[in-house]
Amino acid sequence: MNNRALCLYVALLYPIPKTLTEYSTNTDSEYEFGDYRGKWCLDDHGFVYSIGEVYYPSPSACPCTCTEDGPVCIRPKCPRIHPRCTRIKYKSCCPVCEAVSKVCVYGGKMYRIFEEFRLSRCERCRCESNREVSCSISDCPAPHCVNSTFEPNHCCPVCYTGPNCFVGNRVISAGERVEIDKQTVCYCTYRDSTWQMHPHATCEQRPLPDLDLNPSPSEPPEEDETKQMDRDFRPRLDWIP
Repeated sequence: MNNRALCLYVALLYPIPKTLTEYSTNTDSEYEFGDYRGKWCLDDHGFVYSIGEVYYPSPSACPCTCTEDGPVCIRPKCPRIHPRCTRIKYKSCCPVCEAVSKVCVYGGKMYRIFEEFRLSRCERCRCESNREVSCSISDCPAPHCVNSTFEPNHCCPVCYTGPNCFVGNRVISAGERVEIDKQTVCYCTYRDSTWQMHPHATCEQRPLPDLDLNPSPSEPPEEDETKQMDRDFRPRLDWIP
């Protein structure tokens, strides 16, 4: 069989399709949606929702309700974002915190978890595990001396000379008894085995010695014997020869 006969045989066996030259008479307008308002709602991906149906227009949008006037979207009350959030995700209706700083921020400074710091000599603060700062003020006991001093980095006054008190303008140590005069003795108050926190000393009056206000009459002093003899023997002049 020559080549011409082979080509004729193939042409008769596989006729040329007519679709190569025939096109549909349908126009593009027939494939377009009509006015869907009042009938349904569409989301960003082209999905259709009926009246009254709740849907999400997009993955990051809030839920909407399909109404005859179109979608009505109301943002719900979202949870509060932590003030120390360092990374916020906006891929849903409400923002979500994805990372929180593991430090405390106080007064414009950052502190590590469980780190302690001072705001003043008497105010101590600490960074807690929940990243909140808690502060407390030191409660100083009453000093047991009248000449206490304040030292750097110390909240409470310090007594370097031990317990003492005032006697007038004079400072005496605890345990010392001071005689103000012959009748008055002063000392720092000591009670119940502790020194009382009183700035002024306790003073006591000594009892006066017993004095005999009504002494017994004493015998008159004896006269001199010579005077006694002179008084007893007084010679008369007329006795002299």
